[in-house]
Amino acid sequence: MSLILHTARLSLRPMELADAQFFFELNSDPEVIKYTGDKPFNDIEETRSLIRNYDQYTKYKQGRLAVQLKATEELLGWCGLKYHPDTGETDLGYRFKKEYWNKGYATEAAHACLEYGLNTLSLPSILATAVKENTASVRVMEKLGMKYWKTVVEHGEACVVYQIQKSDFQ
Repeated sequence: MSLILHTARLSLRPMELADAQFFFELNSDPEVIKYTGDKPFNDIEETRSLIRNYDQYTKYKQGRLAVQLKATEELLGWCGLKYHPDTGETDLGYRFKKEYWNKGYATEAAHACLEYGLNTLSLPSILATAVKENTASVRVMEKLGMKYWKTVVEHGEACVVYQIQKSDFQ
């Protein structure tokens, strides 16, 4: 898969099996997954299996991408689009190791993903969902120009759904 995005500081690329240890550790941090509804991977093999079987890249030309610093190729987390065939909607998601929080990486990576989805894939809109109390993620969505759309309950939590239309993206 040749889906690679670049920003001033970051490269976003498909996940690889060599990334499994990093993603296992990322999802093992209770603070990182606090608002996600996800459980930690049981073991490294479960992480490898997810990467091996991840079909969003080939099926939909989009997906969650590994985010790394351009200068060092150090992995920071992931960011990307996910198509939901049951609803026909595409959502934006991101997750970074704690040491990379509050440095603008989520906003920078997410902007590149929105640009790709809205301009390259010509998606009419993209959604993002966050637990209401996850003010950092809500702030990222607002910085991206996404607008509050509705509140839903997911995993027993009140979540806010933000949306951006292709016509509103800058």
